[in-house]
Amino acid sequence: MPSVFRFAGLAAALLLAGCQQVNTTSGGVVGVERKQNMFSMLSSAQVDQMYAQSYQQTLGEASKAGKLDASSSDARRVKAIAARLIPQTGTFRPDAPSWQWEVNVIKSDELNANCGPGGKIIVYTGLIDQLKLTDDELAAVMGHEIAHALREHGREAMSRAYAVQMGENLGGALLGLGKDSMQLADQVVQYSLTLPNSRQNENEADLIGLELAARAGYNPNAALTLWQKMSQAGGNAPPEILSTHPADSTRMANLQAAIPKVMPLYEQAKAR
Repeated sequence: MPSVFRFAGLAAALLLAGCQQVNTTSGGVVGVERKQNMFSMLSSAQVDQMYAQSYQQTLGEASKAGKLDASSSDARRVKAIAARLIPQTGTFRPDAPSWQWEVNVIKSDELNANCGPGGKIIVYTGLIDQLKLTDDELAAVMGHEIAHALREHGREAMSRAYAVQMGENLGGALLGLGKDSMQLADQVVQYSLTLPNSRQNENEADLIGLELAARAGYNPNAALTLWQKMSQAGGNAPPEILSTHPADSTRMANLQAAIPKVMPLYEQAKAR
């Protein structure tokens, strides 16, 4: 077996040896049940703390530049939708509604939104205004981002990165790989450990986000029009939110298949 492939196998073995298998969320009606490999020395609290520091830095920079938006109609809409979505997170994680949630809007043409570890949400006005999002569509994208936090996809990615780094440090020493081989090994490890999970994580966020929005009383069909708008925006330069996970026929098919599962939740929420 070529040494480069032994190196990829070594990194994978290190990932498994240093990780524990967990399922961060309940499955919900959409049935997200995959167990995740988390680096045992990297706790949720540590990741939350690291991200909270970065989040505050981002807010500080936006505030200094006069771009932190606390009172516009966009900001009011985002905060109102978050107030309906956050209580629904308990369906997937009983601890989540009591997280130290923060919801902020930044004035920017950027077509982006995110929810980092521990419930730190940022929505950029460009996403709302340029795509002319309805409340249902805005709930779909916010639910999607919240789902990433619930599933701790950030911690999962960091766990994979630890394995890659460990594999590089140890594998290079053990196998005596030259510079070119190490670069090739990097690519193999990235493809074998990191990239295959990206679309899987996106699919999980799509499904959980769909259910969160439905439970909060937002029409789940809006997820389809949201991602259609996303995929059409920017022509050959897709929005940053789609830079590594473009909307495609598979995403739309998965959403369409899941909508009948969550539609009764939406109807129940609307009836309350």
